[in-house]
Amino acid sequence: MGALPARVRIVEVGPRDGLQNERVALSIDDRLTLIAKLVDAGLADIEAGAFVSPKRVPNMAGSGELMKRLPRSSGVSYPCLVPNDTGLDAALEAGCRDIAVFAAVSETFSQRNTACSIAESMARLRAVARRALDSNVRVRGYLSCVIGCPYEGPIAAGIVADMALQLIDMGCHEVSLGDTTGIGTPEQIRRLIDAVSARVPVHRLAGHFHDTWGMGVANVYAALQSGVAVFDASVGGLGGCPFAPGASGNVATEDVVYMLEGAGVVTGVDLGKLVGAARWVSDRLDRQVASRVARAYRTE
Repeated sequence: MGALPARVRIVEVGPRDGLQNERVALSIDDRLTLIAKLVDAGLADIEAGAFVSPKRVPNMAGSGELMKRLPRSSGVSYPCLVPNDTGLDAALEAGCRDIAVFAAVSETFSQRNTACSIAESMARLRAVARRALDSNVRVRGYLSCVIGCPYEGPIAAGIVADMALQLIDMGCHEVSLGDTTGIGTPEQIRRLIDAVSARVPVHRLAGHFHDTWGMGVANVYAALQSGVAVFDASVGGLGGCPFAPGASGNVATEDVVYMLEGAGVVTGVDLGKLVGAARWVSDRLDRQVASRVARAYRTE
């Protein structure tokens, strides 16, 4: 383990991955307000929506309208999740300049999530990525269930490494490794990063950790020690995967920021404003804020 990166980039996934599985569906106006609060807190990569079937993920309905109404801020990117050609058509029509594509490393989860095999999923994503890149749209890749699958159990790191390389080869600028069920431990995360970084440069990897078993922040730190400097996180600890039974929210952005800055790593995020956003969206969702930092933080 080398020295910690001096700075990290946080990809805020609350407005998409966070909200998609919440009991309360926020209006487009509220989603826009949340994004504005996150920008004001200093976040520069904010996953804004998803062009998926509203029947399968109703909380993401209206992502096209949201993107058209979203004020563009200099230096801020607003990637949206795109599962297929139909989704890409809608994303391009809405003016998206950044998209994310996703695949599962488990056959069963792939069938549950996208109703196709891994091979079919990767072929579909390859076509989407090609079209997006031809339209000068950046493409980010997600892999889910990288530690374990709720249906199949533990996943071999070699499978993850192979699929990460496939995403890079199809043009993804980075690959986010998702512990969708939140079962990973720091030592498992270190071993995974070692295996994947043998195939894909570590600077092109990101960590996406859920906090189901309370390991989210610890796993961020383990990946940080392994050279990863990009992390997905969700304001207020919102979220969970609708296709992974028992998976709780993503690791909370404010918990990650507090830990990183305590380690001397620059995030560029105003913790007080971020806590304010976490409390605001939790109130709108009629739920208690999930993060420890937002509960403990005291404003002057």
